[in-house]
Amino acid sequence: MPIPIDLLSSYSLNQIRNYVSPVPMFFRDRYFQTGPKDIFTTDYVLLERKQDSRRMADFVAKRVGDIPIDRDGYEIFSYRPPKVAPSRLITADMLEERSFGEALYGNLTPEQRAVRLLADDEQELERVVAFREEWMAVQMMLGNGFSGTEMIDDVTPGESFDLKYYDGLTSPHVYTPGAGTKWGASSTFAGVSAQITAMCNTLLKRGCRASDLILGSEAAEVFCGLTGLMDRIDKNSGYITGELREQITAYQGVRLLGALNFGGHILTIFVPETTYTAKNGTETLFFPAKGIMVTAPKVARMMYAAVTQIDRGGENFSTHAATRVYKTIVDEKNDERKLRVTARPLPVPDADAPYMVCDNILAE
Repeated sequence: MPIPIDLLSSYSLNQIRNYVSPVPMFFRDRYFQTGPKDIFTTDYVLLERKQDSRRMADFVAKRVGDIPIDRDGYEIFSYRPPKVAPSRLITADMLEERSFGEALYGNLTPEQRAVRLLADDEQELERVVAFREEWMAVQMMLGNGFSGTEMIDDVTPGESFDLKYYDGLTSPHVYTPGAGTKWGASSTFAGVSAQITAMCNTLLKRGCRASDLILGSEAAEVFCGLTGLMDRIDKNSGYITGELREQITAYQGVRLLGALNFGGHILTIFVPETTYTAKNGTETLFFPAKGIMVTAPKVARMMYAAVTQIDRGGENFSTHAATRVYKTIVDEKNDERKLRVTARPLPVPDADAPYMVCDNILAE
């Protein structure tokens, strides 16, 4: 006898998510990675920090077996990641009306329409969570940490949180251009190249990689008009710095300009122009229009804490270790059903500031 399957159970919904098309996000996907060790079964995640050692081994005299070296110290601490939990409501009235994308004179029954709405809602909830993860990823790279405010409801703020991955008042990831060296109409490629090379060299001294240059939309416009840039990419000049071949990437709103040589560092240049809708309704860029950043792929991790909830049809609490945890809540009295997804992401750098950032490189 076949065993009936409850498609609305948390287990079924979490399994169905494996077949939902993931929402591509540039910063989260390119610079962050999530492995089995990054998904915790607890309410907290463990963070480790260790500075790269650049010591050399000593020469050893004859008849001396070895010279011990001290172990590098490291820090470990726990942190409770913030929670995101958007939901979508389905009422009986919605099932009597034609839904978006349905044939004009479609003959779907309310039951069939409910199944379709469930699938659409799961995709939409995945999208809004992905946008929040992208925001957290960008904020962490721009500030070497991030802050936010938990919401009690859609309009009422709750407690605030502030997480920093550095000690002291200033972070080592900030690049401050010298007086009169911000980019403008009179800037040259040689001067700009020296700045970007300095950012790359700073990363190398910290034991980090440098292979990507990210330009804000306005910074990219000034960069492409730099005096001397065309000479450096002219294949007949005898001094080839690289190639600019602008194209659209697989990530919506992200352009690939090409690859150029900055003091021996071959950097792939991206221009992200993706926006999100802020709380006040305005369209806001994820990455600042006047900013620049030098980094490399997979320099950070997106960790996830566990989610504890009472699953559909149950009476006891269950703890789920996953990047997304779904749940349906049924109100039989009012003929309503709510689909909720919960995630507890936390972006964490793999090393001590594996990025160099200037949030405003342009002259006023």
